[in-house]
Amino acid sequence: MNTREKIILLGDNLIRKKGYNAFSFGDISKELGIKNASIHYHFTTKTTLVIAIIQKHHILLEKFKRKIANENPLQKLKQFLSVYAVAKSEGRISILGSLSNDYYSFEPEVQAELKILTDNTLNWLTDTLKDGKKEGFFNYNMDHHTKALMIITNILGAEHLSRITYHQNFQEIKNTIINDLIS
Repeated sequence: MNTREKIILLGDNLIRKKGYNAFSFGDISKELGIKNASIHYHFTTKTTLVIAIIQKHHILLEKFKRKIANENPLQKLKQFLSVYAVAKSEGRISILGSLSNDYYSFEPEVQAELKILTDNTLNWLTDTLKDGKKEGFFNYNMDHHTKALMIITNILGAEHLSRITYHQNFQEIKNTIINDLIS
């Protein structure tokens, strides 16, 4: 892994553990044992770094979608929710959960990248729910997009509250989302 990739990985972890406003280039340079100037060589500002991190998540989402493309809608949803559960077990929250809190404080370029990632995630989830309902896997009585928004809202909220409740309810919320869809 080259220095640029290490900076992105560490920046991503810091955002997802501490939050965007709670870390600096100094935290990254200290952890990697490099000078701030080395970080600025790759990322002139924190804005350019967070854009690279969001773009990394675009790539990860596309890889995830390709990996599970042949699964049935219920398995797709379970694997999608498991991504959040794994991050929680590692003391992190999703990039959407972490950055959405600071959305209005970001530069327009960051807002645009975050909106694209959010829309891509919601569109995939909406399509998965639509397919699942059509194929008889899911049972709910609302617009597909609204249901996708409710699921994302529950997961993002659970990520934040589980920080306070020490992860007690996150798995239960994940299971409730699935059970609610299949009952």
